[in-house]
Amino acid sequence: MEYVSVLGAGLAGSECAWQLANRGIKVRLVEMKPEKMSPAHSSPYFAELVCSNSLRSDELSNAVGLLKAEMRKMGSLIMESADANKVAAGGALAVDREGFARYITEKLENHENIELVRAEATEIPEGEVVIATGPLSSDAIAERIAALCPDSDLHFYDAVAPIVTLDSVDMDSAFFASRYDKGTADYVNCPMNQEEYLAFVQELVSAKEAEIHGFDDAGVFEGCMPVEVMARRGVDTLRYGPLKPVGLRDPRTGKESYAVVQLRRDNADGTIYNIVGFQTHLTWGEQKRVFSMIPALRNAEFVRYGVMHRNTYLNSPQLLDRYYRLRSDTRISFAGQMTGVEGYVESAASGMLVGIETAARVLGMEAVNFPQETAIGALSLYISGGSVGDFQPMNINFGIITPLGYRVKGKRNKNAEISARSLEIIDEIIKTREVFRV
Repeated sequence: MEYVSVLGAGLAGSECAWQLANRGIKVRLVEMKPEKMSPAHSSPYFAELVCSNSLRSDELSNAVGLLKAEMRKMGSLIMESADANKVAAGGALAVDREGFARYITEKLENHENIELVRAEATEIPEGEVVIATGPLSSDAIAERIAALCPDSDLHFYDAVAPIVTLDSVDMDSAFFASRYDKGTADYVNCPMNQEEYLAFVQELVSAKEAEIHGFDDAGVFEGCMPVEVMARRGVDTLRYGPLKPVGLRDPRTGKESYAVVQLRRDNADGTIYNIVGFQTHLTWGEQKRVFSMIPALRNAEFVRYGVMHRNTYLNSPQLLDRYYRLRSDTRISFAGQMTGVEGYVESAASGMLVGIETAARVLGMEAVNFPQETAIGALSLYISGGSVGDFQPMNINFGIITPLGYRVKGKRNKNAEISARSLEIIDEIIKTREVFRV
C-alpha cells in the first residue's frame, strides 16, 4: 500500500495521522519542528497549544462539549491526551500543555504505521496527501498552497495571552472561584473597582503596540481578539466580555465587583496561570506596565508575554468538499485551522474526519458522510459550503447543526436533546460503517 502523506503535526495533522495509521494505512508524517520553528511555536512536541490551554466546555449542553463526546467515541488521540493531562478548570477541559503535547508525540513516534520526517515540507507530494500545516505555514509550503488556491489569499491575526506565576499574584486582592460557583473554584479572580477599571482601560487603549506588518483591527477574528482592540470599542466593552463580573461574588464583600480579571491554571502543578481573554500585541514593556495596574497583578511575574502572529485560512466554501478535499484535485485534502475551523477541538475534529474518510477511500470502503445532525458533520458541511456572505472562521455551535424539528422548553434542554440525537447517530455509524471495523 502506498503512503498517505500528512504535512504538519499540529492538532489536525496528529489526529489525521492517528486515524489513518490505526486502520493499517502507512502514513508519512512530515513536521518541520524542531528543525524549523514558526514565530508562535517554542516546543519540539507535536500538537503544541500556542494560545490558551483550554479546550473549552466539556458539557453536552455546549456544542464543543458535544464535539468532544463524538470524538471520544470515535477514538480521538487528541481527546485521549486531553483527558490524560487535564488540569482543574471548573466546567471547562483545560490541559497541562507540555504533558498534552508530549503524550501525543510519543504515541505517534511509536506507531508502527507512521514514518516521521523531521523536515520542512516544501513541496506537495504525489499520491494521497493531507495538508495540515496550519495557519502558520512556512513560506515555502504556503506558496505551493497559494498556487493551488489562487483565490484564497485571506489572512487574519491571532493573539496569545500572557502567563504569570501563581505565587506572584497578590491573593489579598484576589480570590479563587468559578463563575456562578459552577464546578470547583479553579479560577483566580482579580477584582477591580470602578476607579481602577477606568484607569486601566485608559492606559490600555493608548499603550504602545508591537510593530506587525499589515495589521488591521478590522481583520482581527472575533474569537481571539486582542484585549486592547476590545478596549477601543468602548469603555465598557471589557466589562461585558472577559472582565465581566457577573456570577463572581467577592467573598470578602459578598458582592460582585465592577470588573473581574480571571486567571486560569496553565499547568498540572498549578504554578502558572494565563490571563483569560488577554490575548494582546502590546510591546512586552507595555504589557508589564499596564497589566500590573490590575491590583492583584501589581507584582506579577510574567513567565510569558503575549504575542501576535499571522494566521492564514482558505476560502473553503469555494475550494473544499465535505471531506475537506480540494475540489480541483481530490487527492489533496486540507485539515485544521487553515480550512476555516476555529478552535483547538474543531481543528482536531477536521483532522479526524479527513483521516476517517481518507482511510475509507484508500481501503475501497463506503464514505461515512457524517450528517449535519452531528457536530463533526455540521462543521464540515458549513466549511464546505454552508456559510453565506464573506466566509469567516467558525467555531462549532448548535446554530449550524440540524434543528430537532420540534419544540423543547429551555435552551439547555433543547441542546441536550440535540446532543443525545447526535451521539445516537455516531453510535450507529460506528456500528454499521466498515471503516470503523478495520
